[in-house]
Amino acid sequence: MTSPGAERLYFRQLLSGADFAAGDAIAQQMRNFAYLIGDRETGDCVVVDPAYAANDLLDALESDGMHLSGVLVSHHHPDHVGGSMMGFELKGLAELLERVSVPVHVNTLEADWVSRVTGIALGDLTPHDHGDKVAIGAVEIELLHTPGHTPGSQCFLLDGRLVAGDTLFLEGCGRTDFPGGNVDDMYRSLQALSQLPGDPTVYPGHWYSAKPSAALSEVRDTNYVYRASSLDQWRTAMGG
Repeated sequence: MTSPGAERLYFRQLLSGADFAAGDAIAQQMRNFAYLIGDRETGDCVVVDPAYAANDLLDALESDGMHLSGVLVSHHHPDHVGGSMMGFELKGLAELLERVSVPVHVNTLEADWVSRVTGIALGDLTPHDHGDKVAIGAVEIELLHTPGHTPGSQCFLLDGRLVAGDTLFLEGCGRTDFPGGNVDDMYRSLQALSQLPGDPTVYPGHWYSAKPSAALSEVRDTNYVYRASSLDQWRTAMGG
């Protein structure tokens, strides 16, 4: 992956209900993270999972001198892309695209789900396969297909950082009992992430732990999801 240098990489981790969508009770309850990733030199920027107050996120990046050039979607659940949840409607992606028209990068297996949940036409989504790369200026982001929480969940690897969505938290992992979830797939995805080289820092999709991020080596050592040493042990631990 291309490393543009620390001074050139633009990277912000923002907590819903606090850093943006302040005062939104659902955002405060769900504790989602959104991410802004870009190239300070070119001003190009993508946002990861803009479910709440998309205009707040756009205002934040624009106040930093950046302009939005795309969206990265980790998976289709409404608290990550918008849609109907707990009797509330999250405007999410639809609101963002009303303000600026940019590519929305999704995993191929997630495209139909994202379209149904958000109401965005399938043709307005940009599907990707495992290992595809998205260039944001000189910043290269690798898309890792990590099914388990949903069929097309994906994580984003760049410059010593792993933006892990709901596949891997610092404590635990995404649930597998929602529609499209799969216990066996989750085990394989977690094992694949554990073997990533270079000990990237894990940035999860929710703040469910004491710290907002941690080195992958630390997560491997402390997260209970890595206690199972075989698929059979994992199935037993997950109640399967």
